[in-house]
Amino acid sequence: MSIFSENIRLLRGKLGKTQRELSEQIQITPSRYSSYENGKSKPPVDVLIRISRIFNVSIDLLLSINLTKHSLEDMLKLPDNRIVLPVMVDQDGNESIEIVPQKASMGYLTGYSDPDYIESLQRISLPFLKNGKFRAFPADGDSMPPFKDGSFIIGKYMEGLNDLKSGNTYVFITLNDGITYKRLKSKNKTSLTVAADNTFYEPYDIPFNEIVEVWQYATGIFPEDF
Repeated sequence: MSIFSENIRLLRGKLGKTQRELSEQIQITPSRYSSYENGKSKPPVDVLIRISRIFNVSIDLLLSINLTKHSLEDMLKLPDNRIVLPVMVDQDGNESIEIVPQKASMGYLTGYSDPDYIESLQRISLPFLKNGKFRAFPADGDSMPPFKDGSFIIGKYMEGLNDLKSGNTYVFITLNDGITYKRLKSKNKTSLTVAADNTFYEPYDIPFNEIVEVWQYATGIFPEDF
């Protein structure tokens, strides 16, 4: 059995749920969930995220730490079931701003909680950005002027959805769209309504259960011909 299979077996027992009950929560078949606990197969990213949120344990802990050998009471409790955020620092201990390049943006959805992936990204330092964790994401298309292809949006990591404010712009990391930069219009019971600044595009809703990370706009990096 793998560390992951042992961990989910342990955590399911702590919740007092059967395999069938937990599989219904995860929205998969009981046999499929059983194969995860038996170590016969591994879940895809979207299922892994749902498992992480149900147990309120980060993905990196589920995959790399044998929880049977540790006190669960001492484990980190994550606000709003957020994933543990890998943070890179320079030689002086200052936090760096990782740059997610366009060619690696598709891999961000699977690598955002992997310290090795984050460490592989290029980094910059902007001393005027303080009191938070910042990351740079590539702009795509013409939906959010003045940002266009070749621009980067630097966002500040948001711990929870309750901190989001209507009218502000955010980089949303979602299961369906990956990286998307939009303006928040309103918060609903089960979703966020967002819109592009380019009025050619219609507003749309992002369900809470599809949101992986949210980064509030802090500043931008523009091409030379901006």
